[in-house]
Amino acid sequence: MKNKDLQFDRNCHVLYSKACEKEIKAKIALHYPPEEREKAWERVQLEYVRLLKDWRTDLGGKKNFHNGKGGTYDCIAIMCYYSVCKDKTSFREIEELEENLILQTFAKLKFVDCNKPFFKKLMYKSFLRAKSACDKWHDYEMNVAPFESGKPIYYEFTACPAAQFAKQFGFEDIMPALCNVDFKSMELIGAKLVRKGTCVDSDRCDYTICGDEDEYAKQHPEYVDEKRFRRNK
Repeated sequence: MKNKDLQFDRNCHVLYSKACEKEIKAKIALHYPPEEREKAWERVQLEYVRLLKDWRTDLGGKKNFHNGKGGTYDCIAIMCYYSVCKDKTSFREIEELEENLILQTFAKLKFVDCNKPFFKKLMYKSFLRAKSACDKWHDYEMNVAPFESGKPIYYEFTACPAAQFAKQFGFEDIMPALCNVDFKSMELIGAKLVRKGTCVDSDRCDYTICGDEDEYAKQHPEYVDEKRFRRNK
């Protein structure tokens, strides 16, 4: 089925990115013979349409940067793939889907070293810009703590559309595969994420970010909980 023929409200929703479509089709090719692949992909498309009919309509469409590559609607598409191919796919495969969409951007920033004050301050300013966009759309409700030299950066989301979607449609079990990429993205820029909870299983998704050589990171060792979330003590 051609993407242009999918029947959902394009005034408020957007289509998954081309990169996301490519990644999902690649995973389908691992599990289905050639003659069944197009039908499997069509089932994912139809699931996407079906669930969007009962989804919120205030996320800003194409105007909202959160809805681009790797963003909210790509997360929704990945959940639809999981729904359709649950008996074929795996937790690690869902992680790989999200990583392939997100980590390329951070890999290009290999010159960044968040152990250095300059880059840490630059990162803080990028979070302030992101908060301005969140305040405009009220999709991700974001709070950013004041910057303090020599201390970790802290911000949090108290609302996350991807988490809300997962809760509404029963995908909480796969959300760790989408959330854990935050740890790997920070590792690519000389940073360490310290997190205690997410919007899936808590009232907030917290981001305490320091350099990977920072003493703060050593004081909060990481572990994987029973739901497969990476988090810190």
